Amino acid sequence: MVPLADTAKQKRPAVVTGLLIAANLGVFAWELWLGLGHSDKVLAGFVTEHALVAKRLIGNAGDGQQWLTVLTHMFMHGGVAHVLGNLWFLWIFGRPVEDRLGSVKYLLGYVLAGGAAATAQVSVDPGSTVPMLGASGAISGVLGAYVMLFPTAWVFALVPWIVPVLPVPAVIFLGLWFALQLWSGLGSLAAGLEGGVAWWGHAGGFAAGAAMTGWAKGAGWVRKK
Repeated sequence: MVPLADTAKQKRPAVVTGLLIAANLGVFAWELWLGLGHSDKVLAGFVTEHALVAKRLIGNAGDGQQWLTVLTHMFMHGGVAHVLGNLWFLWIFGRPVEDRLGSVKYLLGYVLAGGAAATAQVSVDPGSTVPMLGASGAISGVLGAYVMLFPTAWVFALVPWIVPVLPVPAVIFLGLWFALQLWSGLGSLAAGLEGGVAWWGHAGGFAAGAAMTGWAKGAGWVRKK
């Protein structure tokens, strides 16, 4: 299912969401320039340096550059579909979440969720040598926050092979999305697969986003509707 719109109310401009989208597009444009304007070798070097590699991070735990990749990998993508899919989800779900949390707490939660996603993926597959890159883990945290903030919202989704557009309760839409990440993660473990999609990163980011937002609500850090 592809989300097209939602019913969550938004009163304020989503400045940080827009800046995050611009940053991701800017880094991806740089990747394209490296690949097209120079060579695949130059692009591969950039990815190798700034993507997160589990085995390298664990084996060089005292290297600050390796820890920096926990942040830098969140702004890199492996292709046009990868970046556009991620940023579309961020645009749909990030704006209302930013509105309720405020720009500073929203940005902090985004980065922390991305870190939690990386931790989850590295913990499950610590020996992986496949570069991990993409905003998916951080955006998964935004999805978890959305569920906690807008449990009664609806998502208008494109559902291929069923109906053109179907209104779906947000808790069901995102609950199914989370269940798919867990199911796919378990499947990858059972098959002994390395690399590909960071399913456990997605699940970890979602859980972290939901947990942090639940705590923020209890602490009174969430704006009124």
